[in-house]
Amino acid sequence: MPPPYEPVSYETEHPVIVLEGVSGIGKSTLAGLLAARLKASVLHTLPEPFTGMSALVRRQLRPLPQFGFYLSGLLHTADRIRHAGAHGPVVADRYRSSVIACHSAVHNVPMDTVTALLEPFRPYLAAPTRTYYLRCSESALRERLAVKTDVKSDDTELLTVPDRLPRLLANFAKAAESDDTAVWLDTDDKTPGELADWVISDLEHTLA
Repeated sequence: MPPPYEPVSYETEHPVIVLEGVSGIGKSTLAGLLAARLKASVLHTLPEPFTGMSALVRRQLRPLPQFGFYLSGLLHTADRIRHAGAHGPVVADRYRSSVIACHSAVHNVPMDTVTALLEPFRPYLAAPTRTYYLRCSESALRERLAVKTDVKSDDTELLTVPDRLPRLLANFAKAAESDDTAVWLDTDDKTPGELADWVISDLEHTLA
């Protein structure tokens, strides 16, 4: 049974688009383009005040308390999605799959274990209309990270921590397999504008 919480409406009146994938792959750029074209709100799974605390949490907390911190951010984002979704489309830069895939990869915890920890809270999460899983070649990812202006520890560790990137890629692939809203989006040799065009076309077809 889900834990007790105040009843809320879990449906949104407008489309909810989620972008998933490893750091540096272009989620934030694409989210901004989609928001401009769709007149949508852009939300991140770790908004303020969580963003400012994340580095301290990673340094000082053990894996399970860290998971609790990111789970709290996810639940807060679900509330924000419902609120924004009552007024217009929503684009979420990361959501449920990122919490599971990243925690599993960073702490070398099986995906199934992390999924089970989150499962009691799944009914609280606003359901996406579409979840686009971005992927690209490792060479393209390295090029994008090299020119990224807001590089964080997650970005650098992706390529410097042994096996971090392969684990993350495998985790996102596994998350997509069990996600009935999942659509793969290959980003190699495509501009952000071309990707936005494709997403909007796919979304229009889905909602038709």
